[in-house]
Amino acid sequence: MNWDQIAGNWKQAKGKVKEQWGKLTDDQLDVIDGKRDQLVGRIQESYGIARERADADVKAWESNARW
Repeated sequence: MNWDQIAGNWKQAKGKVKEQWGKLTDDQLDVIDGKRDQLVGRIQESYGIARERADADVKAWESNARW
């Protein structure tokens, strides 16, 4: 699934994002609002990982996203 589809269905995608990255709060997900860069940044901050790692994790999740 490409990011445009994920962003377009953000309300539905939020639940899947929360399943994958449980440390992200509902408020953070509301602020992210389907913006990939924001998601990567929040994952990086919340999990204390490098931006490149967070980006790779999102890319892997994005390519496996099904709903």
